[in-house]
Amino acid sequence: RRMTEPSSLRAESLPAMALTTPLTGSDDAAKLAKWQKVIFFVTFVNYAMAHFSRKCYTNVKTDLVKSGVNKMILSQMDTAFMFTYAIGSFVSGRLGDMFPQNVIIGVGLIGSTLCLGMITIFEGSGVVHSNYPLGFFLFVFAQFTHGLFQSTGGPVNTSVMGAWFPKKGRGLIFGLWTCHQYIGDIVAALATAAIIKNGHPWQWALVLPGVLNGIWGVVNFFFLPNKPSEVGIESEEDKKNAALVSGGGAPASQGTIGFFQAFMIPNVMGYALAFGFFKFVNYAMFFWLPFFLSLHFDPQSANVISSLYSVGMMPGGVIVGFVSDLYDGRRACVIATFMCMLAPLLWVFAMFSDAMNPILLLVLLGVMGILVGGPNNIITSAVAADLADHPSIGGNTRVLGTVTGIINGSGSITAALGLMLIGPLQNAGGWTAVWWFLIACVATGTALMGPKIWKEITHHESTGSKAPAKPATGYQGVSTKEGA
Repeated sequence: RRMTEPSSLRAESLPAMALTTPLTGSDDAAKLAKWQKVIFFVTFVNYAMAHFSRKCYTNVKTDLVKSGVNKMILSQMDTAFMFTYAIGSFVSGRLGDMFPQNVIIGVGLIGSTLCLGMITIFEGSGVVHSNYPLGFFLFVFAQFTHGLFQSTGGPVNTSVMGAWFPKKGRGLIFGLWTCHQYIGDIVAALATAAIIKNGHPWQWALVLPGVLNGIWGVVNFFFLPNKPSEVGIESEEDKKNAALVSGGGAPASQGTIGFFQAFMIPNVMGYALAFGFFKFVNYAMFFWLPFFLSLHFDPQSANVISSLYSVGMMPGGVIVGFVSDLYDGRRACVIATFMCMLAPLLWVFAMFSDAMNPILLLVLLGVMGILVGGPNNIITSAVAADLADHPSIGGNTRVLGTVTGIINGSGSITAALGLMLIGPLQNAGGWTAVWWFLIACVATGTALMGPKIWKEITHHESTGSKAPAKPATGYQGVSTKEGA
């Protein structure tokens, strides 16, 4: 039996449903399987596009400096981007739960087009030479705005994925899905190198991602359904609601909840704080690893070798997701296991990195990428989706974007603050002090997940036999008791 959606929700089907005919199947299961492939692909490209545009800008910084955009401007541009990206994650996640996600994602991609266009125009106008204060403001403003648009990528795309993929088996799917950022970075590096190698103006490295982001944003408007019901597929949730109605009950609430209620969902706060420490470890490696390696290798070799860390991060999410599925969704336990392996590896770097064999160093960097990337990738995808399914929200289905935004935004803020300590720590105790600080962050983040780890060990509820929470007629207050 299929339910009729309330009129207030029909607006959410907006314009995604030019899509009701291309994919057909003999039943809902076949149609769902086909549509899941489309959703995976479109949202994967969405996030890859965001990293494509971000990394292309990073790759032409040297050319921007040569054109007169000095390092002070670039530094403030990066600071503005990180600030608005972190704050925007909270806002974007909330917007994704209130409005059609495909529209929010499309606006974010087109916004990146506008911001890259602004940078290109400002550089071509030579405004930094004719009026430096104005040029300073314009360039910083472009990246300030860019951070807001880019922040739509994580929370809102994760929200769409969560609506299409059930909790059982979600870990591996989300682990594969989180490779999007690395694909975007790799494509950006190859595209920039090809543009410059073939003698084209370096500005094309900004124009190309800008144009592609805009085109793909339009694709989202018309070809990304936000949930199965928009293409005539009855999801498990719809079937449960239909059964409840036929039995005289009330369907699950379809409204959204506020930030405070989302924070009160069990384990959201713990994961948000833990992710901050884990993300800081990742950011420390991302920004400072080439510098550390330059102490042992020439600068060009250091940059190449540091990429091994990024290569390791790509399978990290897949491994954590797959293993957590094998252990029936016990993601906190798997994440903690990875962190327990990471801590002694960081100790090895603290004690022996100055005299480590180069081959061993390369191998350990790849392993470090797996151990750091796995938990980071899975927390902002499969874990966030699991939290949004918590029984305490009474079957509410429009909360995943807010939860993902809280975790991602909190992590970005904590990581940004932590990066401010790397320089002073190096001055005070060299890289040994930095490695020990990273070990402390790993231990702190893992400890913050302690209640959830204990719950998974002692009272874990199977993802395959989970009974649905009894829905309420309206929004119910979020219980702060542990449930899952």
